[in-house]
Amino acid sequence: MTADDRRPAGRRSPAFGVALTVLAVFLLLLAVPNVGTAVRAARADGIGGWFTPGRLDCVQHPGHESCVWTGDFLSEDGAVRRTGIEMYGADRYSHRAGERARAVDIGHPSRVYGPGGSNEWVFTALMLLAGVGIPVSVYGRPLRRVLGSGARREAGSRS
Repeated sequence: MTADDRRPAGRRSPAFGVALTVLAVFLLLLAVPNVGTAVRAARADGIGGWFTPGRLDCVQHPGHESCVWTGDFLSEDGAVRRTGIEMYGADRYSHRAGERARAVDIGHPSRVYGPGGSNEWVFTALMLLAGVGIPVSVYGRPLRRVLGSGARREAGSRS
């Protein structure tokens, strides 16, 4: 008889719990540093200005094309000038080379955003939710049992 044969039905192996915990920590390490950027991008919170596209680069995937416009950004007051910057969320038809478009510099090192912001926050929020939810689902029941038995002992000592 192996250890797995003695485990009651429905119980996960401890190794599986550890693997899920490592996954949760990894997701949190990816998501937490990007929360500020995702919020600023969603709100288009930054320096307003103009993006002038210069080059379009596209990659073909089966049934899908992914394109990015690279160009220059100039703030409205002319104080901030960034070259070789990408416009987030742009596709083949959203710009024409040399025709400037409204943009917002939120401080991201390689891209600017349209004045409507972005939906990048959704992916960051999902990673945060999974990073917190995984340990709760793995360790929630054992913690409730431990905490619940402590509460019962405490209540029993008061009577």
